[in-house]
Amino acid sequence: MNRLLFGDNLKWLRDKNVFPDASVDLVYLDPPFNSNANYNVLFKEASGESSQAQFHAFTDTWEWTADVDATYAEFVDNCPNASVVEMVEALKKFLKTSPMMAYLAMMAPRLVELQRVLKSTGSLYLHCDPTASHYLKLVLDAIFDAENFRNEISWVRSNPKSLSTVNFPNCRDIILRYSKAPQCYFSKVFGEHDPEYVEKAYKYSDEQGRYRLLPLLNPNDNRPNLTYEFLGVKRVWRWTKERMQKAYKEGRVVQLKPGAVPQYKLYIHESKGRTITDNWDDLPQVAGKEALGYPTQKPQALLERIIEASCPKDGVVLDPFCGCGTTVHAAQKLGRQWIGIDITYLAINLIKRRLRDAFGDELQFEELGNPTDLSGAQRLAEQDKFQFQHWALSLIGARPLREGDGKGADRGVDGLLYFYEGKDERAKLLVQVKGGGVNRGDIATLLGDVENQKAMGGVFITLESPTKPMVRESVGAGRYKTKLYQKEYPKIQILTVEGLLNGTERLEVPPQANPFAKAEREGKAEKQDEML
Repeated sequence: MNRLLFGDNLKWLRDKNVFPDASVDLVYLDPPFNSNANYNVLFKEASGESSQAQFHAFTDTWEWTADVDATYAEFVDNCPNASVVEMVEALKKFLKTSPMMAYLAMMAPRLVELQRVLKSTGSLYLHCDPTASHYLKLVLDAIFDAENFRNEISWVRSNPKSLSTVNFPNCRDIILRYSKAPQCYFSKVFGEHDPEYVEKAYKYSDEQGRYRLLPLLNPNDNRPNLTYEFLGVKRVWRWTKERMQKAYKEGRVVQLKPGAVPQYKLYIHESKGRTITDNWDDLPQVAGKEALGYPTQKPQALLERIIEASCPKDGVVLDPFCGCGTTVHAAQKLGRQWIGIDITYLAINLIKRRLRDAFGDELQFEELGNPTDLSGAQRLAEQDKFQFQHWALSLIGARPLREGDGKGADRGVDGLLYFYEGKDERAKLLVQVKGGGVNRGDIATLLGDVENQKAMGGVFITLESPTKPMVRESVGAGRYKTKLYQKEYPKIQILTVEGLLNGTERLEVPPQANPFAKAEREGKAEKQDEML
């Protein structure tokens, strides 16, 4: 069963009921790089243009705090792999309590657990940049054993930008690939041939198509059983004499002139394509409809290549830092099972929307870590009011909203819902979430925001039961009528978290989907090809 997990990935990974030993075929992780930068989600308007609305997604800045110190101490005291502990302690002697060491103290216990959950034939791909790649490789060598290091893949992520006068511009990331054991699952992947290469290499043709000529000489000179004369040429051949004669009769072996070494025809339709090396400079950048506005989003083609290479068709893919969900999207498209983990409900909500848009409401997956009852919602509100807010917005499919970097005032508006009034016309509803202390003034404020921002209506989600004056205020606000659907809806709606969870309350709004757009879902093209 596919799973989407909300919460700290280390806590999830240490839960052996959720992650038994040797239960995953492929791990891909794109953790923060210790880049010392802040990242915002840049939302998009219906036109596809970037909106001014942004939301702070995460801060990729680390420092040695009391929590980090406790995590480090717990790890070195309890990690079962002595080599890993020695490596981490050696790094701390060198790096002291620097930001880089704080980052490695976060990564090391997670990498140990990821190695544990991999099957014996499994692989791990760690996406990073030169800021921390050399330190991470030392830690991975200790965890996986250096002989299980497979590749350092260079991914060209952008066109170089000359921002520095003293450095060559950096345009690539690094992907470190390790296997759990010497024998691992790996399916060689191929790319499309360059047209110039085809023109140059496949310069011959016959009734079967274009072909190139390949040598038939054996690189090993000491092969008496393969040493014989053929077409007047005595050499050490790759094939037996019987196979050579058969291929010659079939027209697959040619001699361009008497005395020349015979060669073998390889037709272009027999070639699987261009061999993919460890330098990935052929993948498209994130652009167009694929771009979700999420910081550090990776192209889907990148993940599809990794999954096709290192996860069998019945395998399980795990992304413990799944962000906007590119890994789980690619895994679902390719028919693999998947597990995604993220610590922010902003990401979880974005992934759910992405999967629904790509595969439809019929796609089933299990969600864990989300509140499922009132007491769970209350605990989340106490632990982290912002994650509670994002989660509550997801109950009605609303988009979170903050202005600027997400730290300023929001004028009482926490989220937005949109619906269409025409082909190029959208109307909006404002959404407010409250974890406690609600009163009639909250409804009056929301109504004022609706009028000031020229919205059609507002939705008030509350953890507590609304008071009677609140209900009277909302009813007194009246109703609005849509132009497109010619139907009336409450101008202000009050919904309780408990009612949304148990299904006794539901949102009354026009359909959210664009009635003028024909959505192209993932998997349609593949199914059509199979029928041809």
